[in-house]
Amino acid sequence: MIAYYPQIKAVHVHAIGLSFAIFFLRGLLMLARSKFTNHAALRYTSYTVDTVLLTAALMLATMLHQYPFVHAWLTAKVLLLVAYIVLGVLALKRAKTRQAQILAFIAACLTFAMIFAIARAHHWAGPFVSLLR
Repeated sequence: MIAYYPQIKAVHVHAIGLSFAIFFLRGLLMLARSKFTNHAALRYTSYTVDTVLLTAALMLATMLHQYPFVHAWLTAKVLLLVAYIVLGVLALKRAKTRQAQILAFIAACLTFAMIFAIARAHHWAGPFVSLLR
């Protein structure tokens, strides 16, 4: 299975970009108060892309024998992923006020940036790893 690592990693990376692009589009639609923010086509496309993303992530973890709660950087990514999902749900559906929606959207985008930085650095501190040395 390791022979397919480059292809699976490529699928994973592309799914990350597409997933965030869809979330960001929906966030912009929310900011514009568009009725299309939670349109079925956008939601179901997002679910499909996120399923591909998660499947590829699990395949990569299995191939490389790197697992959350064993490797600190993956643990940080998984915990931040949960926060990203909660913030995204708040921003796009559940927040009671406009201000809460906007704050949740900004926080979700910043959380995504931290997840991305951790993935690039392969260290739980992500972009702050140089401060630890």
